[in-house]
Amino acid sequence: MNNKSKRILSFLFVFILAVSMITACSGGGSNKADNSNNTSENTAEEQQKVETTFTDISQDIRGNTSPTPEQINEVNTTLNDTYLGDIFDEKIPNDYSAYPFKEEVTLDVWMPANRNIPDMNNHAIQKQVEKLTGIKVNFITPPVGQEADAFTLMMSSGDLPDIIIEPGRYPGGFEAGVNDGAYLDLTDLMEKYAPNYSAWRNSDETRRKTTVTDSGRLLGFYGIAPYSEWMWFGMLIKQEALDKIGLPIPETIDEWHTFLTKAKEVGYSEPLNYGSNYGQIFTGILNGAYGVWDWTFLDSNGKVAWGPAQPKAKEYLAMMQQWNKEGLLNKDWATADFNQRMASAISDKTAVMMDSPDTMWSYWKEQNDIDFVGALNPVLNKGDKSATTYKNFKRTGTEAAITTQCDNVEAAMAWLDFAYTKKGWEIYNYGEYGTVHLIDENGKPYYPENSFMYNDPDGQPVAVALDKYRRHIWPDIRDEHNSNPLIVAKGSYSGEIRKYWTENMDTSAAMPPISFTKEEASREAELGNQLSTLRGEYFAKIIKGELPVDAYDKFLEEAKKMGLDEFLSIHQAALDRYNSR
Repeated sequence: MNNKSKRILSFLFVFILAVSMITACSGGGSNKADNSNNTSENTAEEQQKVETTFTDISQDIRGNTSPTPEQINEVNTTLNDTYLGDIFDEKIPNDYSAYPFKEEVTLDVWMPANRNIPDMNNHAIQKQVEKLTGIKVNFITPPVGQEADAFTLMMSSGDLPDIIIEPGRYPGGFEAGVNDGAYLDLTDLMEKYAPNYSAWRNSDETRRKTTVTDSGRLLGFYGIAPYSEWMWFGMLIKQEALDKIGLPIPETIDEWHTFLTKAKEVGYSEPLNYGSNYGQIFTGILNGAYGVWDWTFLDSNGKVAWGPAQPKAKEYLAMMQQWNKEGLLNKDWATADFNQRMASAISDKTAVMMDSPDTMWSYWKEQNDIDFVGALNPVLNKGDKSATTYKNFKRTGTEAAITTQCDNVEAAMAWLDFAYTKKGWEIYNYGEYGTVHLIDENGKPYYPENSFMYNDPDGQPVAVALDKYRRHIWPDIRDEHNSNPLIVAKGSYSGEIRKYWTENMDTSAAMPPISFTKEEASREAELGNQLSTLRGEYFAKIIKGELPVDAYDKFLEEAKKMGLDEFLSIHQAALDRYNSR
């Protein structure tokens, strides 16, 4: 019976059905990771697949800058990975015993839209993975900008796909979705049906700790990196603005005020393009100088605190209100979307951006020949160490959940598990061999100068091609430092800026990826939404001058009445559990 055609009355009912389904599936399916002698579950053909070894083709592929069609075909259409080197501290797993999958299956996968990928079902990576795994996939993507409504509608309908990318959209988060019976708890299935993911996450303590719940459950597949990625967002200054202004790179808030004032005097009408993508007014950059972090953070005692409630919040707001009044910020800072911000960035209005150096290398340098430099987050006093609440805990990219309406759980796990194999690492991060990447003498993939990544036949810039020819954000082994074409492009200094930021900022205030119990999740979400709305309204109005700075006192009073102490106690309990994992 196809349970997808059924509409459920409650997730509890779905969960009961799913448990029955999984039991039947695991009882009758083959277990290629099991070394038992049960011949009914391990046919001769399956035993042969487990024991198959590949002919070493490393001498033909490594360092080859002009591979033949036969060599390209060997790399792209087989699971042979002998040409790939071991470039990280831990070896990437390569258990391919589940492929090609033993039966014909098509999985429905819901995922948010990507403006750079018109049709995920025709994506080159997806087609290649489909052939190598023998598992077909049908992607369901809502229109850009309608993801939240589409997700809510899907969940309320009770008609779920097999897999959901970004399952944390569920009210209360990923674990709440498992607790409510929307997603499967994969704890007892992971070792059996996802041997590569299991091996990779267990090969490092940080990866293990950030991909398991406080109670030891494995909910799904997380993007987990070989290393802690560099921070990606900060202050970027046009080199031409530095030259015109004639001042050194600012360090303190006062120096930034002087710098931006001078920038306006020399012609930059809206010198600081303030905020992050889509009009967020908190960035952890200017406010961080005052210890008024965006949201929760760890105080000097390692306890959870709330940034907007910190002692110097009024000083921060007074400063921002003054800067806004003096016209140092872009006028549309509270509402500008990505395209509006980029249009402003390349204009003569803007001298400084708060954004990713990867993005700005594409929009500024690559497309408009505008050089730029990175600046550390501002401090209040000269000599203070710049700080940030961003820290990468080797969990990156995104995550995937298998729903309780999945018709073939084993196939869903096998398809997701491929991304954590050596071959999957190559394909998802670097795209197709030959046209997009080649392999160097040490077995490391790279983009040659004539790669489609830098010479797209359709004329798309690298900022678009990075999604067109590979997966930039995915539940996989994300090799950001080596495979992000904006970082490794000839002449790019994006990675140098990100590395400089990461190595020269204090991250002790960063919160690890904690999780909440079922009881905590709904209350935390309720309080968090209320506090976020309250903060957004008050802070925006104060910065715009629509409210006096002293209105902050009422804001803090309302936040406490709203349940701020309870909110913090929930986070502290979750942090204590995380530290004990």
